[in-house]
Amino acid sequence: MKVYLDNAATTPLDKEVLEAMLPYMTEHFGNPSSIHSFGRKTRAAIEGARKSVAKFLNVSPAEIFFTSGGTEADNQAIRCSIHDMGIKHAITTKIEHHAVLHTLEAMEHDGHIKLSFVNLTPEGHVDLNHLDQLLKDNGRTLVSLMHANNEIGNLLPLKEVGDICAKYDAVFHSDTVQTMGHYPMDLQAINVHFITCAAHKFHGPKGVGFLYISNKVKINPFIYGGSQERNMRGGTENLYGIIGLAKALEVANRDMQAHEDHILGVKKYMVEQLKAAIPGVEFNGACLNNCLYTVLNVRFPHTENAEMLLFNLDIAGIAASGGSACTSGSNQGSHVLRGIGADVTRPSVRFSFSKYNTKEEVDYTVSKLKELFGVKAMVNS
Repeated sequence: MKVYLDNAATTPLDKEVLEAMLPYMTEHFGNPSSIHSFGRKTRAAIEGARKSVAKFLNVSPAEIFFTSGGTEADNQAIRCSIHDMGIKHAITTKIEHHAVLHTLEAMEHDGHIKLSFVNLTPEGHVDLNHLDQLLKDNGRTLVSLMHANNEIGNLLPLKEVGDICAKYDAVFHSDTVQTMGHYPMDLQAINVHFITCAAHKFHGPKGVGFLYISNKVKINPFIYGGSQERNMRGGTENLYGIIGLAKALEVANRDMQAHEDHILGVKKYMVEQLKAAIPGVEFNGACLNNCLYTVLNVRFPHTENAEMLLFNLDIAGIAASGGSACTSGSNQGSHVLRGIGADVTRPSVRFSFSKYNTKEEVDYTVSKLKELFGVKAMVNS
């Protein structure tokens, strides 16, 4: 049996999305910058996709800029706002995605900003009182806090943070890569200046995303070379990727509640089965309370084979992760788990779910985990 439980890393492409993309891989292939009919056809398709995305976020199409994905979008929001908006101070956490954390650390290293880290609760939530204090004690600030942590799933109260930022005229950027397509977002109701998206996190294609730039702020291009994206991002557009992104977001919004109900049911079932099957199992982060419903980070008892846990799961046909896909090849362990003070001597695994996962897959996974941990008692179903 093959079980894919690493959807926070990437999700399988939805068949509806593929069908929407195929004509733009074959029949409608014109360069969107060309003035002839082939180009006009694809230009109209891109602008239609932009309007579709903007509609779901309740923003103007002029505020949506397509990118190669979340990492580029995060870099553009951070680097360009610091360069172009007179920002000398930034606030983030030690558990951000490295697209944010490493970018801000590089900006500090090069002398552009002073970087502050807001405190976290033991579960990994942002200390909003400390955030308020940091903003009070410093000048014009960029606040960069992710909507949901990609390893432990903790959710940020976007509106509340936006209101705190507004009180101090701070610029607010949120990496929404893990939550886009999973939660409704009305950006007119939130004081946020930049949010980011990667289509492959909600059953769209890889290599495409977008950056929302509020019309309340003005930044210069991050990539030069052409007049694409209204002079904000040079380079021929990823035509069929953009079409796929818009279709994936349409499907995600159309079926959002049904998907949440199904996925949360699978996640809760796995929590119950793990507790019943493996003595001493614990969970990193908020688990089920104020947490992204697609992510479950599990801390297992220490065993001699702890370092081989992911490998053994893979041998059993189960795909999971020790953390972010961007750092899964490193030997440094999870910076997120270290950042919340979790016991890193015990093996932790991130299981992440999609609309395609089933309780039968959970049963299989738990049975293999029981074997790996030498547990003989049967799970009481």
